Amino acid sequence: MELRHLRYFKTLAQELSFTKAAARLHVTQSTLSHQIKQLEDEIGVDLLQRDGKKISLTHAGQTLLQTTLRTMEDLDQTLRDLKLQDKPMTGRLVIGVTHTFSMRLLGQYLAEFVSHFPLVKLDIKELPAIEIESKLLADELDVGVAYAPTSLPGLWVEPLFSEPLMLVTSKRHPFGNRKRLRMVELHNQKLALLSPNFATRVMLDACFKQAGIEPQVVAETNTIFPILQLVKSQYIATIISERAIADRSDLHTIILQDPSPTRTAALVWNKHRHYSEVALAFASLVKTRG
Repeated sequence: MELRHLRYFKTLAQELSFTKAAARLHVTQSTLSHQIKQLEDEIGVDLLQRDGKKISLTHAGQTLLQTTLRTMEDLDQTLRDLKLQDKPMTGRLVIGVTHTFSMRLLGQYLAEFVSHFPLVKLDIKELPAIEIESKLLADELDVGVAYAPTSLPGLWVEPLFSEPLMLVTSKRHPFGNRKRLRMVELHNQKLALLSPNFATRVMLDACFKQAGIEPQVVAETNTIFPILQLVKSQYIATIISERAIADRSDLHTIILQDPSPTRTAALVWNKHRHYSEVALAFASLVKTRG
């Protein structure tokens, strides 16, 4: 058994999709499938239950995942500690983050980074995605963290994770006891959404069009907080990531289907510049925790 087998298995177990896991690992699906098969053959048990295109973990797979997560975390921590002992990093790191990226998640990244690299000064700028792109190209940012990232020439992205967007209502809303909802059921329903200049909103509008519906968008803002306040106090719903909900009191989340809106978080880079060890260390930490 090799270390890469465990890394591949961990990513596949988290994504439960060969397509998404292969993209995250930057390998082909056939390569990933071959590596997982090698791991199963060596252990002598099935780790995955395959049902057409859907996969799930067997009991053996769930057991191995828990051990793998602990092992990989211990190994990654040891490697980071060894690097620190060898050469403490110094310098400044300027990070651009979109308004809609989970501040709780970013806080976890930053807290761990600061604990490992206390001599590095962090400069965090919360910016719209389009401004992150322009500042990366102008070398005013070292790295960007954004959802639904750009495909502009001169920039490249490293996917971190994909997450579904959920319908969020108050518990008093007519949908307040639903677990799942088809997108078509949102026709003429009152929604509060991010402004049209957000990539996430563009993606949602495309989902509405695909479902052939026109919800009543009664409010648009460029921040999540006022949207959630509206949802709590009115019979209005919104569509956001569960990660964006800090206070869940009186809120209810519902899985959306047909289509299921999903967005991908990614690191965004200027492909034409040289990156410092500090920037690469931040990226390595985020990708490990992503």
